[in-house]
Amino acid sequence: VILALPPEGAADLRMRIFNADGTEAEMCGNGIRCLARFLADSDGSPVGIRWSIETPAGLICPELQGDGQLKVDMGAPFLLSDQVPTGLAVSDRGLPEGVIDLDGVEMAVAAVGMGNPHVVVPVDDLASIPFDAWGAALEVHSAFPAKTNVHFLQVHSRERLEIRVWERGAGPTLACGTGACATLVAAVLLGLADDCAEVVLPGGPLMIEWRDRTGSVLMTGPAEAVFDGVLTPDLVPAGSPMAMTREAPVAPPAPTAAADFDCSKDCAEECQRPDRCLRDEAQQKVQAFLSSTSLD
Repeated sequence: VILALPPEGAADLRMRIFNADGTEAEMCGNGIRCLARFLADSDGSPVGIRWSIETPAGLICPELQGDGQLKVDMGAPFLLSDQVPTGLAVSDRGLPEGVIDLDGVEMAVAAVGMGNPHVVVPVDDLASIPFDAWGAALEVHSAFPAKTNVHFLQVHSRERLEIRVWERGAGPTLACGTGACATLVAAVLLGLADDCAEVVLPGGPLMIEWRDRTGSVLMTGPAEAVFDGVLTPDLVPAGSPMAMTREAPVAPPAPTAAADFDCSKDCAEECQRPDRCLRDEAQQKVQAFLSSTSLD
């Protein structure tokens, strides 16, 4: 879920993004292309328009291309251990890397930050790895104190890389824009790729450039409108946090019967049932559901 919000500074707008598990992500490369596509479709923006968008990862600037794709200046990668963050030490190749043991399997990994943490794992064959098991284990590995996005990399050539993505807080996904950027940066520094390459993901390819090893990473890829709709308060269940944003009477009367009780209205000023708060009960049910259910 992406929120387009008023900027806090001089930018055009501010973006917040939430994962499937409810956690907030610092940045999402695919998400910012989708946001830019939404902006272009909303106001008929001309080719070449460039938006400045505030994110927790810094100011990100997508630009509308002539073929309808979006080119995004993703900023410079973070290559120091505490910036990623990771417990891996920076090697003489200029990025944090090392060997991680997963149940007796040793794998060479490299970490890159793109405003959010990533680990890149070169493999010989993407089809033969235990993707789910390794992805889930690496996401929460102690080498990554803020957890991490995981990308398994197969190098087809120096201009064509292929990855499978396990996203932090979401599990397997079809694509990850920041992950594609992190993968190219790692591949360049590991000597596996040139500074401009196609990164193939299950959802399609992205073109990633890192022309200057101290400069910005550029990502170019598509974004297409799939559907639109309206979220109306009338469809939000009574008692949910969203329902509590609805307008309520200034001085709601005390409830007389359970059938007449509406938490979103009767508790607008203060909770009328502190001994059995419906909102707390709903939140507990949500947390129990998230703890016991896969949202992949």
